[in-house]
This record gives sequence, C-alpha cells and structure tokens, in this order.
Amino acid sequence: MSTNGHHPETNGRDPLRADEWLEARHAANREQTSPFARGGGSNGTPPLPPVVEADDPTSLPIFAGAWTSEGEGQLPGRARSEFSLRPLVAPAPDEHQDTRGTDGEVELDWELIAQYRAEISSRLTARLDKEGGRVTEQDREQMGLDVIEELIKSEAETLVSTGRPPWTKDHEKALKSALHAALFGLGRLQPLVEREDVENIIVIARGPVCSVWLELVDGTLVEAAPIADSEDELREFLSDLGARQNRPFTEARPHLDLRLPGGARLAAGSWVMAYTSVVIRRHSMREVSMDEMVYDRKACSAVLADFVATCVRAGKSIVVSGVQGSGKTTWVRALCSCIPPWEMIGTFETEFELHLHELVDRHKIVHAWEHRPGSGEVGIDGRQAGEFSLEEAIHHSFRFNLARQIVGEVRGPEVWNMLKAMESGPGSISTTHARSAEHTIEKLVSCAMEKGPQVTRELAISKLAAAIDIVMYLRSEVVANPDGTFRKQRWVEDVLVVQPSIDAARGYATTPIFAPNQLGQAVATGKLDNFLAQELARHGFDLEAYKAESQANPGVATS
Repeated sequence: MSTNGHHPETNGRDPLRADEWLEARHAANREQTSPFARGGGSNGTPPLPPVVEADDPTSLPIFAGAWTSEGEGQLPGRARSEFSLRPLVAPAPDEHQDTRGTDGEVELDWELIAQYRAEISSRLTARLDKEGGRVTEQDREQMGLDVIEELIKSEAETLVSTGRPPWTKDHEKALKSALHAALFGLGRLQPLVEREDVENIIVIARGPVCSVWLELVDGTLVEAAPIADSEDELREFLSDLGARQNRPFTEARPHLDLRLPGGARLAAGSWVMAYTSVVIRRHSMREVSMDEMVYDRKACSAVLADFVATCVRAGKSIVVSGVQGSGKTTWVRALCSCIPPWEMIGTFETEFELHLHELVDRHKIVHAWEHRPGSGEVGIDGRQAGEFSLEEAIHHSFRFNLARQIVGEVRGPEVWNMLKAMESGPGSISTTHARSAEHTIEKLVSCAMEKGPQVTRELAISKLAAAIDIVMYLRSEVVANPDGTFRKQRWVEDVLVVQPSIDAARGYATTPIFAPNQLGQAVATGKLDNFLAQELARHGFDLEAYKAESQANPGVATS
C-alpha cells in the first residue's frame, strides 16, 4: 500500500513506534516538494520540524514554545499564506526546574488548594452518604485519599490535554500532601508542627496580613511563611479545628484551647483581642528521666534530683511552679518517671499534655481524664450542656482505685481539684505559674479564693499548707553562645518545704532546702530537718551527699 510519504509500510513487522513513524515522515518530506510551501529552503522544500527525542513526548512541538508574536529564536510552524501556526504553551519544567521557593521547597497555590479541598470534601461527603451506617475514621481517611488521587489524576490529565505544563513529580507529591493535611490534618500549619526543632509557634493575623514566628528549642526566634492569607481565613481554620473536638470558636466564644493531633497544645483568641492571635506549644520531650534532667539538660544537680525523686517515692505532694516556658510540664514528666510502674495513676488536664497514658512501657496503668467544655445552652446551674469539668473527673476517679492523682495545671478555682487530689491520696503532682518560689503559695491562695466568697484566705491557707509538701521553682533564660547564636537555658532555682504554722500573719511556713547560688542554680542549704531527712533516708535519699553539697556552698542564702 502506498504511503504517500505519510504512512510507511510495516512490511509484515509490528506497527512502528511513534519516533520511527516521525523519522519516516521527515525522510519522505525531504524527498518531495510542495507547490503550497512558502518560505522554504533554497530548493523549495519546507523547513524541517524540530528534532524529536525518542520516547520524550515533552519535546513534541506542542510543549516547545509559547503562543506569542514572531520573534528571534521562536519555533516556526507550518506556514500557509499570512497565517503562522505556533505551539500553544511554554515548555514544561523538567524534574530539576520545579517552582520552588528560596528555601528549596515547592511553592503551592493555596487558593487553588482551597478550591480543590472544597471539591474533595463534597465528593467525600457524597461517598459517605452512599455508604450509610457507621464508617470508621480510618475508612473515612482512606476514602479521602482515594478521592485526592482521583482528583489529582484528573487535573493532571486536563493540564496535558489543554497544552499546559504538566506537574513535576515533586510538585504533585507536595500537592497531595497539602490536600491531605487540609482535609484531615492542620493544613498549612502541619509542616511547622512536625518540626522537631520548634518549641513554640506564634501567629498574629491583622486583616490581610498573617505573621508567623517560630521559637526554636534553643530559644532562637525566626520568622516563617504565613499559614493563612488573611485574618478571616485563619478564623475559619481555627473554627474548623475546634469543631473537630467539639470546642466552638465563634464570636460568642472568642477563645480556643485544644490539643492538636500529635500532642501539641493550641491557644487562640479573636474578636476580643486586637488581632487574631495563636500560640502553639510543642512538647518535644514526652519520655524524660531524672538522669536526662541532670546530665543532658543541666537543669539541676544530682543531689537535688535525688531529693525530689525520693520525695516522689515517699508520696510527698509536689507543686512545680515557674513563669511561662520554664519547663514545668517536662519536669512533671521527669518526676512521674520516679513513680513505681505498678502504681495506678490518674491524670486530670484541660488538654492532654503529660501523655503519661501513652508511655505504656513506663506506666502500666494510667487513667487519663480531659476537660470538655460545653457547647450548648446554659442551664439553671450556670453550666453549658455537654460540659465535663475536672471536678467531675476527680469525683469520678474515686472508683478507679488510684494510687496517684496528677492534676496538670492550676490557673484558677481548679486549685480545689488539686487540693482534693492531694487530700485524697499521697504523691500528687501539679503545676502553676508564679514569679518566685515564695510567691507560689500566695498565688494558689488567690486562685482558691476565686471559688467564691465562702472561701476565706484563712481557709485557703490552712488547706494548702496541710496538703502541699514541696514547692519546686523553675527559672528560664535565653543566653548567648560564644559563636553569636542563642539558646534557652532552664534550671531549678529553689526547692521549699511547706508546713502549717501558727504564725497569724501567714498561716504557713516555708524552709529552703535548696536555694540559688551565685549562678542562680539551686544547691543544698543544709536546712533539711531531721524528721523529714530520716523519712526520706528510708526511701533511699543520700543524706551524706546532701550534707557535702551544703558544706561546699556556705554562702547560699537560707532565708
């Protein structure tokens, strides 16, 4: 059969590949002339088309140039009269020419991702409706992944069929990851929360501007890319996060406290603040030991670590205090590591931060309670429907045969929950914010009096002095390194023993067992009374090491 220079015969062979067919066609064109050709070569033959690399469809003319006016260096098309046909789109970037930012990461169109997310959500909802009945969270996420794959495949095919540059593999991978985070995770916030070198994420949105700062574990503060394109978008994102945990974030409830997937703690406020503000605390150290606090983190001396560890084993109730970011939660985890593994523990938190229930190799039996705010109408008792308070949790816990009750953070009237736990059993541990060790008790007295007029100062002091045995006060400071960088340093500054007192003015007495030396670090004072010393010695405390350290620091303040 004649090919007329366009369909070379196969001569009984398998059909020609695309590159073989194109080469045969080019050869045929070179052997004949056309009366319709204009602007050809000197022999009247039409200009040769671009050379096509074998097995490379992106080198075909449609991917080779742009629809622009005539210019030097442009690829010519076949010419007929005054009309010139040129390729439609610019060359597609290869694997090494992806659209990346200055930090090497793929830059994504977040407005487009928002559109894709809406489409995926709509398709997923339709599929879930068809399924009917109960669908597990794992099945729902898998269905979502399937929908994402289908949408990306469809969009990629549309790009090629319309002559636009296709996505590179890196861009497509980043797009899928962003869509998964937007649908099931934390959206643009997800990569920041996953960074191991980040301790705090600070976000402030002002109208169309969203500023993000990262406080690294060494205390360095660096700026990061926005996680939203406007304040309204950030509010919408926070509302969606809160709704997943039944914690509304609206103008009627302008504050949000919740635990993020992975354990980070989020606090946000808007409408009643000048701007929408968010602070996220990452807990990088969940499993921490006393040895790590002494030798790795340099947070205290070995003698002090021995003292507080012995207090835990002896069943003393401890309050860990300090300013924000001083490491209180980390220290509670370290103290809890000294609890014998066979003891049954109950934890009570507004948002899970201790995560003792996840350390199954260290703590065999942990019952963890979390506060749940209400989201319905306020009843005659002044509480919202659906609310579950820490007070209810502690009352409920008395049927769980607990050996220890750990109350996470005390910021207000919940001090009564702490007191109830300390009065109900030995060895309770709690945290609170305070500006000094001595001020810790006064802070807790103020919190107790917030319960109502029925709580007098005398009542609060008598309860606290009888329940609290030890106060640990922590200090933090950002210090400069010799190379010009910075790091955050945290350490124990004071350890006090608290006892009831007949002193009418105070109603309690405090004794500094460890006090700061000239460097501000707590060292033994030698003020440990014989009764407590002998009790701790029965639980393994090294009294000789304590005495030796106190003798080596004769100038330590003891008042």
